Amino acid sequence: MRNKIHYLYKIFKTGFGVQKLLNVAKLELSYRLSVFGILTRWNVSPQYISIEPANVCNLHCPECPVGMRQTAVKPVFADLALIHQVVDELSSALMYATLYFQGEPLLNKNFTEIVKHLHSKNIFTATSTNAQLIDDRMAKNLVESGLDRLIISVDGTTQETYEAYRAGGSLEQSIRAIQALTEWKNRLKSPSPLIEIQFLVLKTNEHQLDEMKKLAREWKADKLTFKSAQLYDFENGHELLPENKKYARYELRQDGKYHIKNTLKNRCKRLWKGAVITSGGDVLPCCFDKDSRFVFGNLRSKTFGECWQSEAAYGFRKKLLQNRKQFDMCRNCTSP
Repeated sequence: MRNKIHYLYKIFKTGFGVQKLLNVAKLELSYRLSVFGILTRWNVSPQYISIEPANVCNLHCPECPVGMRQTAVKPVFADLALIHQVVDELSSALMYATLYFQGEPLLNKNFTEIVKHLHSKNIFTATSTNAQLIDDRMAKNLVESGLDRLIISVDGTTQETYEAYRAGGSLEQSIRAIQALTEWKNRLKSPSPLIEIQFLVLKTNEHQLDEMKKLAREWKADKLTFKSAQLYDFENGHELLPENKKYARYELRQDGKYHIKNTLKNRCKRLWKGAVITSGGDVLPCCFDKDSRFVFGNLRSKTFGECWQSEAAYGFRKKLLQNRKQFDMCRNCTSP
């Protein structure tokens, strides 16, 4: 409970400030006007960003382009100086930073330094990891860094179900990582990071939900989240699609095909409230642009503001407002 109270307090604290609140108000008004046909081009900054520390991974998850090595992008680790540059540019308005996109973030040796810089700017930080690299030393460093939220993927209560998706991973290692983090939080008397276990509900593990609830309590995790899985080539069904409709992102319709449950209206707050920065410095519209098809610009040659307010960005938002379904990535998106 203490950790959750601190978590809520930190969210409130990082969102407080005249400039940040004014920026949020302008973003909301800009979005609403755009939905009604008045596409604004105001000088505003995103409320949150996702930064990709590394675009490579140590596992081989079957529905992950990076894990299956389907992308043609060469391994790149985010440059610390470049991250400092964009954070400093956005710090007066930025509330939240997710240090994750496609790869395993802890593969970047400068990960905790990135967190510390964001922490020094009073920006809420979160990341998602498979925890395979978290030993006792790294657990201590993560707690000391000021990281606010740490999501650990544990998609099974046995090694068999766990590795059915987290191919190449060890459930036992994930458990050791959670225990090490909890121990260091206690030793350092730190309420953060909030440790959240994320369980991707699949056909292979949906029978273990109750058992995972019990184990999460035993491991003293702060939070447990059951998440629906994003699947590719789902139209004709998928071997990983769970039978439990509550956790199935797709549904069978009268045409005999599976469709995402989202109605996909011609709007998306993600394009106004946030953006993604790849490890190579590309600015993307959102985390569903896995192949970097809609690059707004690159931070090695432009400021973030120049990228986010570019003609490419403006044009993409305009097209989405006209017909969101024209983009493949949007047809697999859960954002309303």
